[in-house]
Amino acid sequence: MPRTRGHQFVLYGDACSGVPGALHETTFASVNVVIRRLQPQPEFILFPGDEVIGLTADAGSLWAQWRHWLDHEMSWLDRQKIPLWHTTGNHTTYDTMSEVVFREVLDLPRNGPPGQEGLSYWVRRGDLLLVFVHTLWTGLGGEGHVETEWLESVLRQHADARHKLVLGHHPVYPVNGFSGPYQREISPEHAGRFWDILVEADVLAYLCSHILAFDVQVHRGVLQICTAGAGTAHRMPEGIEYLHCVQAALDDHGLRYHVLDTDGVARERLEWPMAPFSGGCWRDLARGEGPAPITGQLGPGRRIEFRFRGRTAADASSAQTMVTAFSPGSIAPVWIGLQGPRQILTLIMGREPGRSPHYWIGPSIPAGEEFDIHLVINPDMGPGGVLYRPWGEGRWTSLAAASPTGLESLHWPDRWSVGHGQHGGGDRPFAGPDLSVAVAIG
Repeated sequence: MPRTRGHQFVLYGDACSGVPGALHETTFASVNVVIRRLQPQPEFILFPGDEVIGLTADAGSLWAQWRHWLDHEMSWLDRQKIPLWHTTGNHTTYDTMSEVVFREVLDLPRNGPPGQEGLSYWVRRGDLLLVFVHTLWTGLGGEGHVETEWLESVLRQHADARHKLVLGHHPVYPVNGFSGPYQREISPEHAGRFWDILVEADVLAYLCSHILAFDVQVHRGVLQICTAGAGTAHRMPEGIEYLHCVQAALDDHGLRYHVLDTDGVARERLEWPMAPFSGGCWRDLARGEGPAPITGQLGPGRRIEFRFRGRTAADASSAQTMVTAFSPGSIAPVWIGLQGPRQILTLIMGREPGRSPHYWIGPSIPAGEEFDIHLVINPDMGPGGVLYRPWGEGRWTSLAAASPTGLESLHWPDRWSVGHGQHGGGDRPFAGPDLSVAVAIG
């Protein structure tokens, strides 16, 4: 619930249902059972696409799927009391015929750009603006294409909104390593400008689905939250992701959510923005090897933040250690440093002996220049929870990764080394003339 006056709602997507007796009808129902048990009920529900399996050439068949979804599978919901707002999706608006059906069956606001009335639209609820974009408009080229001029205009018209959320079906940034322009995320010719608009308008989050997972990451201060666990039976990847819905609240302090599985268990949660550490929490780390400031697993709500200051080498190509955590006799499970001639900020995590490590890739730091960078490890954010920002800037950005999990299961070992690797001063030393490291844990 909101901590002050605000909004509380449910977000879930990708059911691919609408066919009586089919597998996805059962899995979708298992998620709806959890939502029906929530007390109090949400003020509204957001569904970012793929309600029905769709993908049929017959308009009558598509209509029948929608009618079964609305009149039977969602009959428990009083849509007059609890509005249900949708985005388009690749199973529901895959050609001009299906776009016509989507418009007619859902009768959503017709305030979208020319040609997209009822496909793209906006809703204002007091201090909350919701903008729904069509990320596969046939008028632009289909899947992965999105119009941006109208989006920019709407956000400008509602600049006074305290909370701004934009919803679309396709992610902008890859999720869990599943990447591919157009089919898996918004295409390159639109993605850059699209995200610039969100940043410039101080949008809190872009809410999407499509990749069958739950994922959160942040880019230049704007969250991308992907929820696609409403009922589609397969996962991306299997064994890690799960059917789910997201219960969320917005208030003067920001966004809070937890992700509920089909047993009603909160599997993931987050409060955003992250509260900054006070000055008294920071500890300077001496160069060389020493006992770890923390061991064991970080619990929910905890995080580690580093501040790296110094000057990069004028010419370097080998790996350079900023800080590494390890136990004697085993390969370090965490290494943070610079790699390659472009001196790219990198975190390497080794989960299991004999298995390849996972990489998080950040910005390149110019040669021979001073730097002052914060890097935070927030296990509550999964793979998106390795973030950086330059000192003095408030906007965080997740490092790029292909892993479906983050550092939430890591047991921090009992030795740390600053300025060189685990094997002493000759092991991947920091090549620049100056390096200082501070850490805050909370």
